[in-house]
Amino acid sequence: MPDPTRVAPGALVKPRRFVPRFHWELLACGVAGHQLLGTDAKTLRPEDQVFARDTEDTRWHRCLRCDAWVPLDFPTDPSREFPPDRDEVKLPLRGRPLRDKVVLRLIAVNRFLHFLGLGLIGAAILLFSANRDDLHDRVINAVAALTGTATGKAATTGLNHDVERLFSLNSDKLHLFAAVALIYAAIEGIEAVGLWWAKRWAEYLTLIVTASLLPLEVYELYEHATPFKGIAFVINLAVVAYLLYAKRLFGIRGGGKAEHALREADLGWDAVEAGTPRTAGLLRDART
Repeated sequence: MPDPTRVAPGALVKPRRFVPRFHWELLACGVAGHQLLGTDAKTLRPEDQVFARDTEDTRWHRCLRCDAWVPLDFPTDPSREFPPDRDEVKLPLRGRPLRDKVVLRLIAVNRFLHFLGLGLIGAAILLFSANRDDLHDRVINAVAALTGTATGKAATTGLNHDVERLFSLNSDKLHLFAAVALIYAAIEGIEAVGLWWAKRWAEYLTLIVTASLLPLEVYELYEHATPFKGIAFVINLAVVAYLLYAKRLFGIRGGGKAEHALREADLGWDAVEAGTPRTAGLLRDART
């Protein structure tokens, strides 16, 4: 877009196209509330104008996360003379670090659900293997009553046939299936914990495990597509794309150094200063 200071008077300038942007800060503040500073201070210093400003009858507080200015009355019983110094304040996450925290924790919740599901499947297989003889007649009779077939009659298709095949599996195969389910459950649990705390190694582990299972999911969709399988495939594909593109794993788009530099640009008081209005007139305009 041309510099407006260099455009001749009366010239028409095509405005830059507006592209909507999702603000993670607004989402976080909508859930957890604004992060305001100096609400209990009697007096504001010049250096406090970054996050709080006084007008005649109102003190305006700037949210340190989403940059919204909130009008509040002056404190009637202030507990301190001045707001805390900057080195005493733990700033909330904003920008890319906040986005990464929210997305990684959503993925962590997804992986935790996988951990629970696979763990229950593994435990169920072990219990079935240990009590197969006691369960056989009960399950067969229940399936026969459910499907309306006579007991004792050999089935070649349908649910009866699947149940008979399940009971015909030997213990070694059942133990193998249980071990695979429990191992994957443990991996998913490790991923969930690491992603919740935003560990870089967990991002690599999640990417490798998820990407390795995508061909199997494609095959399952080809053989027998269901809405559940389709949703699971889309979620896993989105996880892989996010980790590769946004988190820059395996050196993509500059790798870890570029990702760290971008995160640092959105952290600290420098990021807060960058979005600070420089004129007090902005506050007067907001009131009117």
